[in-house]
Amino acid sequence: MSVLDVRNLKVTFRQDGRRIEAVKGVSFSVAKGETVALVGESGSGKSVTALSTVGLLGDTAEVSGSVTYAGKQMVGVSERELRKVRGNDISFVFQEPMTSLNPLHTIEKQITESLALHQALTGAAARARVIELLEKVGIRNPESRLGAYPHQLSGGQRQRVMIAMALANGPELLVADEPTTALDVTIQAQILDLLADLKRSEGLSLLFITHDLGIVRRIADRVCVMQNGEIVEQGKATEVFAAPSHPYTQKLLAAEQRGGPEPVPSDATEVVSTNGLRVWFPIQKGLLKRTVGYVKAVNDATLTVRSGETLGIVGESGSGKTTLALAILRLIGSTGAATVLGRDMQRLKRSDLRGMRREMQVVFQDPYGSLSPRMTIEEVIAEGLGVHGIEPGQNRAEMVAGILREVGLDPAMMDRYPHEFSGGQRQRIAIARAMILRPKLVVLDEPTSALDMTVQVQIVELLRSLQRKYGLAYIFISHDLRVIRAMAHQVMVMQNGDVVESGSCEAVFTNPQSDYTKALMAAAFGP
Repeated sequence: MSVLDVRNLKVTFRQDGRRIEAVKGVSFSVAKGETVALVGESGSGKSVTALSTVGLLGDTAEVSGSVTYAGKQMVGVSERELRKVRGNDISFVFQEPMTSLNPLHTIEKQITESLALHQALTGAAARARVIELLEKVGIRNPESRLGAYPHQLSGGQRQRVMIAMALANGPELLVADEPTTALDVTIQAQILDLLADLKRSEGLSLLFITHDLGIVRRIADRVCVMQNGEIVEQGKATEVFAAPSHPYTQKLLAAEQRGGPEPVPSDATEVVSTNGLRVWFPIQKGLLKRTVGYVKAVNDATLTVRSGETLGIVGESGSGKTTLALAILRLIGSTGAATVLGRDMQRLKRSDLRGMRREMQVVFQDPYGSLSPRMTIEEVIAEGLGVHGIEPGQNRAEMVAGILREVGLDPAMMDRYPHEFSGGQRQRIAIARAMILRPKLVVLDEPTSALDMTVQVQIVELLRSLQRKYGLAYIFISHDLRVIRAMAHQVMVMQNGDVVESGSCEAVFTNPQSDYTKALMAAAFGP
């Protein structure tokens, strides 16, 4: 018998007098103890389908068709009936726990709230249940974490807390919506193992939503591939992966990082180098703010990057990757030697440093957060030209049009605003903003982590082509080892502020030396 049965589900949103079809006649089921994966790119209708199962879409949505949970119809029933099912029989784990958890409440209070609502459990009994749940999801010393707030936990710990909240009332079906996308590879592997263990021990059924086919291959019994609001293919995961029948499924499976960067010319000049670079943040206590210790964010980092070369920096969140890059650009203070284009960054005066900024650009992880929503794309891309001065005799609009063509966008779009573009297009705009200044060094801080697999492949190829054309030096920060392998000539592995291993990409990937690097490789590619 199916735990969840969806038949001819249709979801239409009313927006500004228009009707937008988000889900178009979707049908699938989830059996008891089964893991079904909904797979597709952003905007394919995966999350809307999942949210519609318990009426979480809001007043602008029109839902038709049939959704039955344990034989009970969910479409068209009262809000009171839906509340009995939400968080009790069907629970959700979302992509970003920091936005799902209340920053003003402790972990204990947030889990207890669900227990009080559905089980009338309070006081010592509730606290005992919270501790039991936290132990079940792998939180060490749970008693010491009861009074913690979400910002005091790591990303992996916050996701474990979200899973504990979802399990609080013994649900039969767990809906996991991209629960590992924002996590490091080792933490991602731990969360996937945790979900698999809980599925066995708790007898859970799992509806897993993702765009990562590597995860689907690892955990799913059956897979449903969605495109433009429709399921274009479904079946046993092993059969779909072995012989995909639909062209879109074939495209998704083919969207894997291939090839590598062009070899670095033998006469390539040195663009950036560091020797013993440190970033230590003082720990100050007492009325007089005496320094009692240091947080060693980056400890003795030594590196060299030449023109046309990519240094990939990998490691978990908090390992010091971004801090190291910011120190090289002198956006934060540091000690030790740091040289860019032959100039000592530590000794540069502020006036000289501003001139150097044109040669050093950054592309961030979240293009939507780094692009001003009030500026047109032309204004966003040309902003740096205003700061550093347009080359004599050159027209601003023509320069913007030229760089848009280089990154694969239509110059006719330059009057639009960031919200009118997809995630991949926004990242191309962020790259264009950096490249229009013709820098020599570009820091790429997780530039592909928020993108679908097919878009990731496109962005990597774009970055490789720009590097070939202009001889750019890249510092590429990522926790995605597949992307690093496709981009990097040299790799540096960081853990807790220390460089635990560095060398050529081929050497580090084929013969890792440190135990930490081996653990990263096993989490990303399997043992």
